[in-house]
Amino acid sequence: MTKADMNKQPGEVADMFDGVAKHYDRTNNVLSAGNAPIWRFATVRAIDPQPGERILDIAAGTGTSSVALTKTGATVVAFDFSPGMVAEGRRRHPELEFIEGDAEHLPFGDDEFDAVTISFGLRNINDPKAALAEMYRVLKPGGRLVICEFSKPPRAVLRAGYNAYLSYVMPIVAGATSSNTAAYDYLAESIRAWPDQGELSRWIRGVGFTRVAWRNLTAGVVALHRGRKPEDATVLASVAKRKKSATTRSIPVQAQ
Repeated sequence: MTKADMNKQPGEVADMFDGVAKHYDRTNNVLSAGNAPIWRFATVRAIDPQPGERILDIAAGTGTSSVALTKTGATVVAFDFSPGMVAEGRRRHPELEFIEGDAEHLPFGDDEFDAVTISFGLRNINDPKAALAEMYRVLKPGGRLVICEFSKPPRAVLRAGYNAYLSYVMPIVAGATSSNTAAYDYLAESIRAWPDQGELSRWIRGVGFTRVAWRNLTAGVVALHRGRKPEDATVLASVAKRKKSATTRSIPVQAQ
C-alpha cells in the first residue's frame, strides 16, 4: 500500500467501512484470533459504567461494544462516521441510539457525558488530536476517557512476529472472511503507522486530560489508555487558557 492510500479522505474511509459492515464483527473475531471479546471485556471494566450515567461510544460500529456498556443501566450513545455501520447497528440493536457524524466535530454540547470511549477507531480519524480535544470538551468535569487501540508490542521478537502477521496472514484471513479485502489492507497499514503507547499518552495529556495511564493487552498488540477530565476549576481554566492561546497563535495574520 502506498502513502497515498494512507492519506484517504474521511469519506473514502467511511465508504470502506460501509462495505464491511454486514460481516464486520465476524471478521474481527477471526482476525483477532478470538481476542476481540477479551479486549471488549477489558474496555468495559475500565469504563466501569454505572446506572444512570450517559456514555458516548465513538466508532461504535454495529453497536456490539455499546450494548455491553448498557448492561449495568448506563445510557449509551453509539456514534460512528460510517452510514453503513450505523444502518447495520440500528437494524441489530433498535434499542440503542445511533448517531452518524464526525468525531472531529461532535454534535454535542460541553460537559454532557460521564464517560467517552473509542475502540479501534482513533487511527481512522483524519486528525486524532482534534478528536481527542472534542472528547475532552463533551466530558463532564471528572469524566472518564477510555481508548482501546492497536499498539506496539514492546519486545522486538513480538513486534517482528506481529508485523509478519499483518503482512502475510491478515490478507489471507480477510480474503476468506470479508467482503472488502481493501479495507483490511488499509487496517494493516494504519496499525503499522500508528504511534506507540507513550506517544498516544502524550497526545491525551496534550489536550488536557489528567491521570493518564495505559496498560498492554495481548502482549502489547493492543493497549488500553485512560484519562480523566480535571474536576478542579483552576486546572480546567488553565487548560482552557492554554487552548485559547494555541488557537490564537495558529490564526495567520493577513497583510493590510
